[in-house]
Amino acid sequence: MLKLGFLVVLAFMGYWIDHNICVEGFGVNWGTMATHMLEPKIVVQMLKDNSINKVKLFDADKSTMNALAGTDIEVMVAIPNDQLLTMTDYDQAKDWVRRNVTRYNFKNGVNIKYVAVGNEPFLTAYNNSFVNLTFPALRNIQNALNEAGVGDSIKATVPLNADVYFSPESNPVPSAGRFRTDIAELMTQIVEFMSKNQAPFTVNIYPFLSLYANEHFPMDFAFFDGTPNPVLDNGVEYTNVFDANFDTLYSALKALGYGNMAILVGEVGWPTDGDKNANLNNAYRFYKGLFTKLASNRGTPLRPGYIEVYLFGMIDEDAKSIAPGNFERHWGIFRYDGQPKFPMDISGQGQDKHLVAAKNVQYLPNRWCMLNPNAKDLSKLANNIDYACTFSDCTSLGYGSSCNNLDAIGNASYAFNMYYQVQNQLDLSCDFEGLAMVTNKNLSQGTCNFIIQTGKYSFSHKVLPGIVVLLSGITFLLL
Repeated sequence: MLKLGFLVVLAFMGYWIDHNICVEGFGVNWGTMATHMLEPKIVVQMLKDNSINKVKLFDADKSTMNALAGTDIEVMVAIPNDQLLTMTDYDQAKDWVRRNVTRYNFKNGVNIKYVAVGNEPFLTAYNNSFVNLTFPALRNIQNALNEAGVGDSIKATVPLNADVYFSPESNPVPSAGRFRTDIAELMTQIVEFMSKNQAPFTVNIYPFLSLYANEHFPMDFAFFDGTPNPVLDNGVEYTNVFDANFDTLYSALKALGYGNMAILVGEVGWPTDGDKNANLNNAYRFYKGLFTKLASNRGTPLRPGYIEVYLFGMIDEDAKSIAPGNFERHWGIFRYDGQPKFPMDISGQGQDKHLVAAKNVQYLPNRWCMLNPNAKDLSKLANNIDYACTFSDCTSLGYGSSCNNLDAIGNASYAFNMYYQVQNQLDLSCDFEGLAMVTNKNLSQGTCNFIIQTGKYSFSHKVLPGIVVLLSGITFLLL
């Protein structure tokens, strides 16, 4: 029998219709930390084409909101962590609600259902930076919604990482779940306030991160198709970590007297690159099990029935921080250009098919950047590769990733091409002190895709926090 003490390894960080068959309680996270973003109207059309009617955002960007207007898609808008301090001032909170919520509250406007106040603000990695800000900001936003006359239909919530609750080592089972001791009093206040306002508890659950964080974690327990060694809790069998994690939260809420509180799973998914366990086959397996579970409406052992979840994420984001791991840029069920990655059984009834791809996507010309085969002095090669990967995404070159099998020449060409594409194929971006050259030949091989970047809509050439070079992995492969 497995012990939940290491099974629920809490992450350290983040209504689909198929003809007449539907999986209820399903939405997606739409993140925008990318160097080249698809135009919002293209993404919204993707949502509509795939009958996704729930979307969770990480801000309230005007262009995104305008694209969602008139669609009736349920929207969770968000206040980033760096704005929580501002929201502790009630007048500022009222102004935020006016600018980002009530301005869209009209016929054929935006169907806003939730406001996410912060994003996983109690992560231990934040060193308590937001502990004293989150509840005042939450209270002010919900009160501002109430004052504006929309509080009955729009609720404020705080998307929290699963590290806010735990099971004690002395009794590592879901039924023993409690909130983290250092924030127990604060969590009690937050839960009481959200319950009073009929707002849901929002939690992000990542079975992949349980596997990533512990090399001894049993692989099968991260998925939904059974395990030979279930966790036993007072006669209840747990065959997957999602259920165990969810019920640990339920038990923590129940211990406070709020066992009936609505729970949203704000983020759940499986990455497809950047780690030995992040690949298309595992992602397919995970989502197949998840959709089968959602279609059954069986819930979890302690909370049977409907579960509302938001997949993380919709589209790959090549500018996300890789501090948690190289996989961070590969959570999308769609590639960077809106192409589906693998078949998905969105009905939960064994009907695998690819999702509908993005339409009217423009690409840069069919040109790639490669290592110049006539280059003589390779003494500066490693430094130039490091430079290319600092200002682009080379995470697919890491151990166990899709481009891990390239030779030294392939590694250099991949790095050069990623930089070249990020820089919109500018001539000077494929030079690297004479080590690189432009080619019209597609350099892709095996599982490794040498991309052509999307055309002009929104570009960001600044290096976002967390874009760092994979020095150890890539330099080792080249030298």
